[in-house]
Amino acid sequence: MEHELKVALAQLAPVWLDKSATLAKMNSAVDEAGSNGADLLVFGEAFLPGYPYWLAYTQGAAWELAHNKELYAHYLKNAVQPEAGDLDKLCSLAQKYHMAIYLGMVERARDRGGHSLYCSLAYIDNGGAIRSVHRKLQPTYDERLCWAQGDGNGLRTHLLRNFTLGGLNCWENWMPLARAALYAQGENLHVAVWPGNVYNTKDITRFIARESRSYVLSVSSLMRTADFPKDTPHLHRILENAPETLGNGGSCIAGPDGEWVLEPVLEKEGLLYSTLDFNKVLEERQNFDPAGHYSRPDVTRLEVNRLRQTTVSFRDGEP
Repeated sequence: MEHELKVALAQLAPVWLDKSATLAKMNSAVDEAGSNGADLLVFGEAFLPGYPYWLAYTQGAAWELAHNKELYAHYLKNAVQPEAGDLDKLCSLAQKYHMAIYLGMVERARDRGGHSLYCSLAYIDNGGAIRSVHRKLQPTYDERLCWAQGDGNGLRTHLLRNFTLGGLNCWENWMPLARAALYAQGENLHVAVWPGNVYNTKDITRFIARESRSYVLSVSSLMRTADFPKDTPHLHRILENAPETLGNGGSCIAGPDGEWVLEPVLEKEGLLYSTLDFNKVLEERQNFDPAGHYSRPDVTRLEVNRLRQTTVSFRDGEP
Protein backbone atom coordinates (compact mmCIF):
# COMPACT_ATOMS: atom_id res chain seq x y z
CA MET A 1 0.00 0.00 0.00
CA GLU A 2 1.35 3.42 -0.97
CA HIS A 3 0.46 4.98 2.38
CA GLU A 4 2.60 2.47 4.30
CA LEU A 5 6.39 2.23 4.48
CA LYS A 6 8.37 -0.56 6.11
CA VAL A 7 11.60 0.83 7.55
CA ALA A 8 14.68 -0.94 8.91
CA LEU A 9 17.13 0.71 11.32
CA ALA A 10 20.64 -0.78 11.20
CA GLN A 11 21.84 -0.69 14.80
CA LEU A 12 25.14 -2.36 14.03
CA ALA A 13 28.83 -1.96 14.80
CA PRO A 14 31.04 -1.29 11.78
CA VAL A 15 34.30 -3.14 11.36
CA TRP A 16 35.99 -0.04 12.70
CA LEU A 17 38.08 1.92 10.19
CA ASP A 18 38.03 -0.97 7.71
CA LYS A 19 36.11 0.05 4.58
CA SER A 20 36.12 -3.32 2.82
CA ALA A 21 35.05 -5.35 5.84
CA THR A 22 32.39 -2.82 6.81
CA LEU A 23 30.99 -2.83 3.27
CA ALA A 24 30.72 -6.62 3.44
CA LYS A 25 28.76 -6.32 6.70
CA MET A 26 26.53 -3.69 5.13
CA ASN A 27 25.83 -5.86 2.10
CA SER A 28 24.65 -8.62 4.44
CA ALA A 29 22.37 -6.16 6.24
CA VAL A 30 20.88 -5.04 2.92
CA ASP A 31 20.25 -8.68 1.99
CA GLU A 32 18.50 -9.25 5.31
CA ALA A 33 16.40 -6.08 5.14
CA GLY A 34 15.47 -6.71 1.51
CA SER A 35 14.48 -10.29 2.21
CA ASN A 36 12.22 -9.01 5.00
CA GLY A 37 10.45 -6.61 2.68
CA ALA A 38 11.90 -3.32 3.93
CA ASP A 39 11.30 -0.26 1.76
CA LEU A 40 13.99 1.84 3.49
CA LEU A 41 17.17 0.90 5.34
CA VAL A 42 19.17 3.45 7.36
CA PHE A 43 22.75 3.21 8.68
CA GLY A 44 24.13 5.52 11.40
CA GLU A 45 26.46 8.51 11.16
CA ALA A 46 29.90 7.78 9.68
CA PHE A 47 29.08 4.06 9.75
CA LEU A 48 31.35 3.50 6.77
CA PRO A 49 34.09 3.05 7.92
CA GLY A 50 33.42 4.33 11.47
CA TYR A 51 33.36 7.31 13.81
CA PRO A 52 36.75 8.87 14.79
CA TYR A 53 36.59 7.82 18.43
CA TRP A 54 40.36 7.90 18.84
CA LEU A 55 40.43 11.70 18.88
CA ALA A 56 39.12 11.85 22.44
CA TYR A 57 41.63 9.31 23.76
CA THR A 58 44.95 10.03 22.02
CA GLN A 59 45.51 13.76 22.62
CA GLY A 60 43.82 14.44 19.32
CA ALA A 61 44.41 18.21 19.51
CA ALA A 62 48.12 17.93 20.31
CA TRP A 63 50.36 19.37 17.61
CA GLU A 64 52.46 17.12 15.33
CA LEU A 65 51.97 13.84 17.22
CA ALA A 66 53.03 11.03 14.90
CA HIS A 67 50.34 8.58 16.01
CA ASN A 68 47.53 11.06 15.28
CA LYS A 69 48.91 11.71 11.82
CA GLU A 70 49.16 7.98 11.15
CA LEU A 71 45.58 7.38 12.35
CA TYR A 72 44.34 10.18 10.09
CA ALA A 73 46.18 8.67 7.12
CA HIS A 74 44.62 5.27 7.90
CA TYR A 75 41.18 6.90 8.10
CA LEU A 76 41.75 8.68 4.80
CA LYS A 77 42.70 5.44 3.05
CA ASN A 78 39.52 3.77 4.31
CA ALA A 79 37.19 6.66 3.47
CA VAL A 80 34.57 6.54 0.74
CA GLN A 81 34.69 7.88 -2.81
CA PRO A 82 31.37 7.24 -4.58
CA GLU A 83 32.94 8.33 -7.90
CA ALA A 84 35.45 5.49 -7.56
CA GLY A 85 32.69 2.89 -7.30
CA ASP A 86 32.86 2.31 -3.54
CA LEU A 87 29.04 2.25 -3.27
CA ASP A 88 28.33 0.33 -6.49
CA LYS A 89 27.50 -2.97 -4.76
CA LEU A 90 25.12 -1.25 -2.32
CA CYS A 91 23.46 0.49 -5.24
CA SER A 92 22.95 -2.78 -7.10
CA LEU A 93 21.45 -4.38 -3.98
CA ALA A 94 19.12 -1.41 -3.51
CA GLN A 95 17.94 -1.94 -7.07
CA LYS A 96 17.62 -5.71 -6.57
CA TYR A 97 15.37 -5.34 -3.53
CA HIS A 98 13.70 -2.13 -4.73
CA MET A 99 14.72 -0.62 -1.40
CA ALA A 100 16.05 2.86 -0.62
CA ILE A 101 19.09 3.36 1.64
CA TYR A 102 20.31 6.26 3.77
CA LEU A 103 23.99 5.76 4.56
CA GLY A 104 26.26 7.64 6.95
CA MET A 105 29.81 7.63 5.60
CA VAL A 106 33.16 9.36 5.82
CA GLU A 107 33.69 10.82 2.36
CA ARG A 108 37.07 11.50 0.79
CA ALA A 109 35.83 14.28 -1.44
CA ARG A 110 37.46 14.17 -4.84
CA ASP A 111 36.00 17.55 -5.80
CA ARG A 112 37.90 19.12 -2.89
CA GLY A 113 41.26 17.61 -3.80
CA GLY A 114 40.83 14.15 -2.28
CA HIS A 115 42.75 14.62 0.97
CA SER A 116 40.13 16.07 3.32
CA LEU A 117 37.29 14.18 4.93
CA TYR A 118 33.61 14.98 5.22
CA CYS A 119 30.94 13.39 7.39
CA SER A 120 28.39 12.66 4.69
CA LEU A 121 24.91 11.21 4.41
CA ALA A 122 24.12 9.57 1.07
CA TYR A 123 20.68 8.71 -0.24
CA ILE A 124 20.42 5.77 -2.64
CA ASP A 125 16.95 5.45 -4.18
CA ASN A 126 15.10 2.20 -4.73
CA GLY A 127 16.32 2.10 -8.32
CA GLY A 128 19.94 2.02 -7.14
CA ALA A 129 20.88 5.62 -7.99
CA ILE A 130 22.73 7.96 -5.61
CA ARG A 131 20.42 10.98 -5.44
CA SER A 132 22.21 13.16 -2.91
CA VAL A 133 25.30 13.32 -0.73
CA HIS A 134 24.88 15.72 2.18
CA ARG A 135 28.13 16.86 3.80
CA LYS A 136 27.72 17.73 7.47
CA LEU A 137 27.48 21.49 7.78
CA GLN A 138 29.34 21.81 11.08
CA PRO A 139 31.41 19.03 12.66
CA THR A 140 31.10 18.97 16.43
CA TYR A 141 33.94 19.72 18.86
CA ASP A 142 36.80 17.23 18.38
CA GLU A 143 35.30 16.05 15.06
CA ARG A 144 36.72 19.29 13.62
CA LEU A 145 40.18 17.79 14.01
CA CYS A 146 39.52 15.38 11.14
CA TRP A 147 36.28 16.41 9.37
CA ALA A 148 35.94 19.49 7.18
CA GLN A 149 32.87 21.74 6.99
CA GLY A 150 30.32 20.70 4.38
CA ASP A 151 27.88 22.77 2.33
CA GLY A 152 24.18 23.05 1.52
CA ASN A 153 24.23 20.94 -1.64
CA GLY A 154 22.71 17.92 0.08
CA LEU A 155 19.85 19.73 1.81
CA ARG A 156 17.37 17.90 -0.39
CA THR A 157 14.31 15.72 0.01
CA HIS A 158 13.36 12.53 -1.83
CA LEU A 159 10.05 10.88 -2.62
CA LEU A 160 9.44 7.29 -1.51
CA ARG A 161 5.88 6.10 -1.91
CA ASN A 162 3.70 8.77 -0.24
CA PHE A 163 6.55 9.92 1.96
CA THR A 164 9.01 12.80 1.47
CA LEU A 165 12.36 11.95 3.08
CA GLY A 166 15.16 14.18 4.31
CA GLY A 167 18.12 13.63 6.60
CA LEU A 168 20.77 15.28 8.77
CA ASN A 169 23.90 14.13 10.60
CA CYS A 170 24.08 14.04 14.41
CA TRP A 171 24.17 17.49 16.05
CA GLU A 172 23.19 19.34 12.89
CA ASN A 173 19.74 17.99 13.75
CA TRP A 174 19.84 20.70 16.46
CA MET A 175 20.32 23.40 13.79
CA PRO A 176 16.86 24.97 13.39
CA LEU A 177 17.51 26.49 9.96
CA ALA A 178 18.83 23.20 8.54
CA ARG A 179 15.63 21.52 9.72
CA ALA A 180 13.55 24.37 8.28
CA ALA A 181 15.22 23.92 4.88
CA LEU A 182 13.95 20.33 4.79
CA TYR A 183 10.50 21.15 6.16
CA ALA A 184 10.03 23.71 3.38
CA GLN A 185 10.62 20.97 0.78
CA GLY A 186 7.74 18.92 2.15
CA GLU A 187 9.69 16.59 4.43
CA ASN A 188 7.44 14.30 6.45
CA LEU A 189 9.90 11.52 7.30
CA HIS A 190 13.05 12.87 8.90
CA VAL A 191 16.16 10.68 9.14
CA ALA A 192 18.57 11.59 11.95
CA VAL A 193 21.79 9.56 12.01
CA TRP A 194 24.07 9.33 15.05
CA PRO A 195 27.38 7.63 15.94
CA GLY A 196 25.72 5.70 18.73
CA ASN A 197 24.37 6.89 22.06
CA VAL A 198 20.92 7.17 23.59
CA TYR A 199 22.04 10.44 25.19
CA ASN A 200 21.68 12.00 21.74
CA THR A 201 18.46 10.35 20.61
CA LYS A 202 16.17 10.20 23.63
CA ASP A 203 15.01 13.83 23.59
CA ILE A 204 15.56 15.27 20.13
CA THR A 205 13.79 12.46 18.26
CA ARG A 206 10.44 13.28 19.83
CA PHE A 207 11.14 17.02 19.72
CA ILE A 208 11.70 17.08 15.95
CA ALA A 209 8.66 14.87 15.42
CA ARG A 210 6.48 17.20 17.47
CA GLU A 211 7.92 20.33 15.82
CA SER A 212 7.61 19.06 12.25
CA ARG A 213 4.57 16.77 12.65
CA SER A 214 6.64 14.14 10.84
CA TYR A 215 7.95 10.68 11.51
CA VAL A 216 11.53 10.76 12.80
CA LEU A 217 13.95 7.85 12.52
CA SER A 218 16.99 8.15 14.77
CA VAL A 219 19.57 5.54 13.83
CA SER A 220 22.65 4.92 15.98
CA SER A 221 25.50 2.50 15.63
CA LEU A 222 27.05 0.39 18.35
CA MET A 223 30.72 0.57 19.26
CA ARG A 224 32.62 -1.34 21.90
CA THR A 225 36.35 -1.66 22.32
CA ALA A 226 35.86 -5.35 21.53
CA ASP A 227 34.81 -4.22 18.04
CA PHE A 228 38.16 -2.56 17.31
CA PRO A 229 40.15 -4.69 14.84
CA LYS A 230 43.44 -5.90 16.28
CA ASP A 231 45.37 -4.36 13.39
CA THR A 232 44.07 -0.83 14.09
CA PRO A 233 47.05 1.56 14.12
CA HIS A 234 48.09 2.49 17.67
CA LEU A 235 45.31 0.40 19.16
CA HIS A 236 47.15 0.15 22.49
CA ARG A 237 47.11 3.96 22.85
CA ILE A 238 43.39 4.10 22.20
CA LEU A 239 42.62 1.30 24.65
CA GLU A 240 44.58 2.96 27.45
CA ASN A 241 41.82 5.53 27.96
CA ALA A 242 38.77 4.36 26.02
CA PRO A 243 35.73 3.05 27.93
CA GLU A 244 34.53 -0.45 27.16
CA THR A 245 31.37 0.92 25.50
CA LEU A 246 31.63 3.99 23.27
CA GLY A 247 28.27 3.69 21.51
CA ASN A 248 25.30 1.97 23.16
CA GLY A 249 22.76 2.43 20.38
CA GLY A 250 19.53 4.20 21.22
CA SER A 251 17.94 3.86 17.79
CA CYS A 252 14.26 4.80 17.89
CA ILE A 253 11.25 6.12 15.98
CA ALA A 254 8.81 8.87 16.92
CA GLY A 255 5.48 9.49 15.20
CA PRO A 256 4.04 12.79 13.91
CA ASP A 257 2.33 13.32 17.28
CA GLY A 258 5.70 13.22 19.05
CA GLU A 259 5.00 9.90 20.75
CA TRP A 260 7.15 6.79 20.50
CA VAL A 261 6.58 4.32 17.69
CA LEU A 262 9.74 2.49 18.76
CA GLU A 263 11.35 3.47 22.05
CA PRO A 264 15.16 3.72 22.16
CA VAL A 265 16.80 0.30 21.95
CA LEU A 266 20.02 -0.13 23.94
CA GLU A 267 22.96 -2.49 23.49
CA LYS A 268 21.12 -4.75 21.02
CA GLU A 269 22.82 -5.35 17.68
CA GLY A 270 20.65 -6.03 14.64
CA LEU A 271 18.03 -4.57 12.33
CA LEU A 272 14.98 -2.92 13.91
CA TYR A 273 11.78 -2.85 11.86
CA SER A 274 8.59 -0.80 11.87
CA THR A 275 5.79 -0.01 9.41
CA LEU A 276 4.78 3.66 9.16
CA ASP A 277 1.32 4.92 8.18
CA PHE A 278 1.38 8.11 6.09
CA ASN A 279 -2.17 9.01 7.13
CA LYS A 280 -0.81 9.88 10.60
CA VAL A 281 1.18 12.72 9.00
CA LEU A 282 -1.94 14.18 7.41
CA GLU A 283 -3.86 13.98 10.67
CA GLU A 284 -1.21 15.87 12.66
CA ARG A 285 -0.80 18.60 10.02
CA GLN A 286 -4.41 19.63 10.66
CA ASN A 287 -3.49 21.98 13.49
CA PHE A 288 0.20 22.68 12.81
CA ASP A 289 2.31 22.74 9.66
CA PRO A 290 5.66 24.58 10.09
CA ALA A 291 6.17 25.33 6.40
CA GLY A 292 2.52 25.74 5.46
CA HIS A 293 -0.47 27.25 7.22
CA TYR A 294 1.51 27.93 10.42
CA SER A 295 4.28 29.87 8.69
CA ARG A 296 4.55 33.60 8.00
CA PRO A 297 6.90 34.08 5.03
CA ASP A 298 5.92 37.75 4.88
CA VAL A 299 7.64 38.13 8.27
CA THR A 300 10.44 35.51 8.36
CA ARG A 301 12.03 33.67 5.44
CA LEU A 302 15.04 31.41 4.96
CA GLU A 303 17.56 31.58 2.11
CA VAL A 304 19.53 28.39 1.37
CA ASN A 305 22.68 28.12 -0.75
CA ARG A 306 22.72 24.64 -2.30
CA LEU A 307 25.76 25.15 -4.53
CA ARG A 308 28.44 22.52 -4.09
CA GLN A 309 31.41 24.49 -2.78
CA THR A 310 34.73 24.24 -4.56
CA THR A 311 38.03 26.09 -4.44
CA VAL A 312 38.70 26.38 -8.15
CA SER A 313 36.84 26.78 -11.43
CA PHE A 314 38.59 25.81 -14.70
CA ARG A 315 38.09 27.11 -18.21
CA ASP A 316 39.79 24.84 -20.71
CA GLY A 317 40.29 25.26 -24.43
CA GLU A 318 42.06 27.49 -26.89
CA PRO A 319 42.13 31.24 -26.11
